[in-house]
Amino acid sequence: MTQRTALILGATGGIGGAMASRLLAGNWIVRTLTRSDTAHLPEGCIGVRGDALNPADVIAAAMGADVIVHAVNPPGYRDWETLVLPMLDSTLAAAKSSGARILLPGTVYNFGADAFPSIAEDAPQHPRTRKGAIRVELEQRLEAAADAGDAKVLIVRAGDYFGPGAANNWFGQGLITRGSRPRVIRNPGKRGVGHQWAYLPDVAETMARLLDRPDLPAFARFHMDGHWDPDGRRMVEAIARALGDPAVPIRPMPWWQLRLAALFATTPRELMEMRYLWQQPVRLANDRLVSELGQEPHTPLAEAVRVTLAGLGCL
Repeated sequence: MTQRTALILGATGGIGGAMASRLLAGNWIVRTLTRSDTAHLPEGCIGVRGDALNPADVIAAAMGADVIVHAVNPPGYRDWETLVLPMLDSTLAAAKSSGARILLPGTVYNFGADAFPSIAEDAPQHPRTRKGAIRVELEQRLEAAADAGDAKVLIVRAGDYFGPGAANNWFGQGLITRGSRPRVIRNPGKRGVGHQWAYLPDVAETMARLLDRPDLPAFARFHMDGHWDPDGRRMVEAIARALGDPAVPIRPMPWWQLRLAALFATTPRELMEMRYLWQQPVRLANDRLVSELGQEPHTPLAEAVRVTLAGLGCL
């Protein structure tokens, strides 16, 4: 079989790094676009200097690639309005030039209350936030490019990410603090309200298996079930068990503090905007994925949490 090549945008992030590791293990050639020579990349990646906002850089890096993993996002939720869509346009130009399939990690931001609580791939997209509206526009541009024959697209949506080495998420920023043994575990949700989580190695495995499918349509969308927390307590209790100390307290997220901080700082303000996803059960339905793959890759929660905490320096 001919060795395939992937270009990953955002390889220093959680899903980008997980995809790089998984594709390298699957004997792919993995290139990564980076603006810095000192960027920490998975061992085995071929670093290419460039900027995801510069179409010429992305086109050059994608030459001969089979897949472009578009996992790049502005850090700290900042500047979505000015950066997200221009970065996608660079990727679209590169896909048209190279013939590569674009792989996009999707979110639940696209959807509003009319799609809750169980969301299929083709559910109506009526978002209630600014970031959600941008995600809708992003997917619309991808679908239009696929319809025009300019690109092939694979979108895989999943719940809140967690995994080793990925701290820029609710798990690593909200539930615990990375770098030391947690003294308290915070729970953003209310008791009885379910929440959906996605373990990054499982997400990467799912994406890799879908890329192996020879009959994917030009525009394909799949949802992952991941780890469903039915009562809003399963994840935080799994963290407590992994720490091996039942005395570590589980306390509610101090949303009032976050609301005050949001008056002065961007990241708390953006996190507050997404609070609605903790106030009601929102679950992506994976029937289409199971039909395609037979089963969804799934690491047991206890193991996934233990590996995550170890990777974040908490054990």
